[in-house]
Amino acid sequence: MDSNMLVLPPDADILSPVDDHIFKTLMTHPEAKPVLIDVLSSSMNRNVTDATVRNNELPISDDNEKGERFDVNCIIDHKDQADVEMHGSHIQEVDDSHTSFINKYIYYLTDLHSSQPSKGKKYRELARTYQITFCNYTIYPNRKDYITRSAMRTEDGELITDQINFILVELSKLDEILKKPVDKLTPLEMWSIFFKFAPDVKRRDVVNKVIAEKGEIAMAGELLMEISQDEHQRAKYRSRRMFETDKFHNEATIEERAMLKVARNLKALGDPVEKIMTVTGLTAAEVEKA
Repeated sequence: MDSNMLVLPPDADILSPVDDHIFKTLMTHPEAKPVLIDVLSSSMNRNVTDATVRNNELPISDDNEKGERFDVNCIIDHKDQADVEMHGSHIQEVDDSHTSFINKYIYYLTDLHSSQPSKGKKYRELARTYQITFCNYTIYPNRKDYITRSAMRTEDGELITDQINFILVELSKLDEILKKPVDKLTPLEMWSIFFKFAPDVKRRDVVNKVIAEKGEIAMAGELLMEISQDEHQRAKYRSRRMFETDKFHNEATIEERAMLKVARNLKALGDPVEKIMTVTGLTAAEVEKA
């Protein structure tokens, strides 16, 4: 490893780029343009030469609003547009199909595409739109690949148009990638390892190898260390983690109370404990106490 290359100290306490706020802070840092361009190029499988961020200010009005969008909205090569985001927290779903996640994804992709100025333009002059999401959990469990790139295609896979593009990187699927020699990794694989494991001291060695291999990731590592040492950023990070933990606790407690009420009603009707456990998800001890 080049001794002049940035190395993350083995015990350094580093904020996680998987946090959407930290990700946006990193991608929109005044010195991070080469980082953003390389992330875009690697994700889109395209040689991006320029990117201009359009929404550099975080739209925060209320800490209780998770309507805050920590995406990075860009103009690419003076024409096309891309929205890049980190999705670290689960969207609540009613089943395992991740319909809410996918519908949200498509909604914002098509909204961004249709929001571009069209007055005085021919339809053929409209920009291409890319929605790029790094997700910290699995959306497509039956797909082995960690990246899904999609445009509008026919049933047999023929491209209809690349005007709208869906790019999803599942950071939960890096096990096989971690087994590869660093010099055999693709740029997107390197970025995925960096985003997922930068704060993990147990993976610090492989992250440092990736940093040594690619200059833009070395720059991102240096900026991430700077962000991590900023007390203001740390305070905001702690506040957000506390808010999310409290929110989860409150929602789980409300659900538990509702299930206990159902259990009491079913017990009053004489239903057996096993049936009540199946209906409510409570343990036998919890049903007995209800």
